[in-house]
Amino acid sequence: MYLKKIDGPRSVKLPDGSIMTRADLPAPETRRWVASRKACVVRAVAYGLLSRDEAKDTYGLSDEELSEWEVAVRDHGEAALKATALQKFRQP
Repeated sequence: MYLKKIDGPRSVKLPDGSIMTRADLPAPETRRWVASRKACVVRAVAYGLLSRDEAKDTYGLSDEELSEWEVAVRDHGEAALKATALQKFRQP
């Protein structure tokens, strides 16, 4: 079995005891961002599987966009990443 050389960890252990690997991440060519894919990227950055810069480069995200996802998850949970929930969780 051949493992591609990468910088950083191949997997991380999440607080709930589950393991998240790079195979669990969305494909780099992802263009349709549903809440579960956004949450996966936010978790990967938060627990050190990906650096912020690596996530932005891989997925073509702006710093502002990734920051908004992180704030939404921190303040309201992963449900706030749904496009239909924007009005409910938007700051006044």
